[in-house]
Amino acid sequence: MRRAHTVEQVRAAEAELMARLPDGTLMQRAATGLAVAIGNFIGRTYGARVVLLVGSGDNGGDALYAGEKLARRGAQVIAVLLSDKVHPGGLAALRIAGGRVGGPEEIAGADVVVDGIVGIGGRPGLKPEALEAVRLAEQYGVPVVAVDTPSGVDVDSGETPDEHVRAALTVTFGTHKICHFVDPAAEACGPVHLVDIGLDLPPAAVEVLQASDVRALYPVPRGESDKYSRGVLGMMAGSAQFPGAAVIATAGALAGPIGMLRYVGPEPVAEAVRAAHPEIVVGEGRVQAWAVGSGLGSELDVEKVRDLLDSEEPIVLDADGVKALDDSGDHVNVLITPHAGELSRLLHVDRATVEAERLKHARLAAERFDVTVLLKGSTTVVAAPDGRTRVNTNATPWLATAGSGDVLAGLCGALLAAGLDPLDAGSVGAYLHAAAARLASSAGPITAMAIAGALPAATRQILAEEE
Repeated sequence: MRRAHTVEQVRAAEAELMARLPDGTLMQRAATGLAVAIGNFIGRTYGARVVLLVGSGDNGGDALYAGEKLARRGAQVIAVLLSDKVHPGGLAALRIAGGRVGGPEEIAGADVVVDGIVGIGGRPGLKPEALEAVRLAEQYGVPVVAVDTPSGVDVDSGETPDEHVRAALTVTFGTHKICHFVDPAAEACGPVHLVDIGLDLPPAAVEVLQASDVRALYPVPRGESDKYSRGVLGMMAGSAQFPGAAVIATAGALAGPIGMLRYVGPEPVAEAVRAAHPEIVVGEGRVQAWAVGSGLGSELDVEKVRDLLDSEEPIVLDADGVKALDDSGDHVNVLITPHAGELSRLLHVDRATVEAERLKHARLAAERFDVTVLLKGSTTVVAAPDGRTRVNTNATPWLATAGSGDVLAGLCGALLAAGLDPLDAGSVGAYLHAAAARLASSAGPITAMAIAGALPAATRQILAEEE
């Protein structure tokens, strides 16, 4: 599990550790890790031309001390001072090692620019002199290595309301920060390299599942399992207008861990479902969970869905099914899987606002409607009503294809029916969905059915890794 902490959590942990260490030890640990990462990034140190953009915070000090270490190994290091109050010890150390101070024009011939403009406590946006330097790096195509986080992003939300640094690599210290995982800021970070500096941290604000976590959570059948104990999923999907949605969603569900799938819907759609998947049972009966909404369109029966919401079985609401949700009652066993447009309609805000503030609005909807929200996107946010939040970061752009959300809804429903709670079902489903898309897209463009078809192989690969 990868974990991201808030600025407040990180600062408290740093203060506690610094109280027990000689002065400057923590900054030296960070600077050493940063210098090594920069050298690895550019492929050499001796003869490399490194420009440091130095602000007044500790990140500026980290950059100066890292520059000192690079200069001692033969790099040409130039510090561009963007404040009158840069770290005095770091600047002195850089000069003693042979580094020098220069102006923004030095960026033109650099191999790398190091973003030490602001620290994790900085606000979104950049001051004019910093913005000028960042634009010069972009103009000359010089890659930027960000110290801790790209300057100008909102560290605790992942929002980017103003111009900011776009890094080719981010080197962070102690723990990941929320902006490393949540778009749009995550896209500005590039790959993130974590340097351990010995922080003792509390439970994280945001978690990211890895393959080992999926293995631990996935409901693998045992020797005594039968089709009922493995889980029976009921599905209401598809309509005369969108019959394919039912075929696609049932394909996603059958690629999950369940033992049986019951389809409930119009007979013409049921015929298409049976033709594609003859193992599906058509008609109502006892189930352990429901998946409702994919492709229902105008045939959505709001009252019937609300009856299901009031029942004991957990339920996935996708697409049009989300329209049946209201803010009354206990919905803790409900997982909704909207994209930004669907969530914007649920919350009565602009879609662009949701896309710009993904973490905020996923958590807002989870709290307001007492549900777990899986907000689809390039980084998928899964927020539970109790505040627990996970982010999936292994998606591929090939997932942006019609019907892929139907596959995800069916898979999440299967995971619910097999016994996972909504947070685990949503986060495991998002991980496997993305892994299947990566596998299917190895030869190029993919369809939703190709994603569903790749799910068993992707799941098997992940479950077998430990073996």
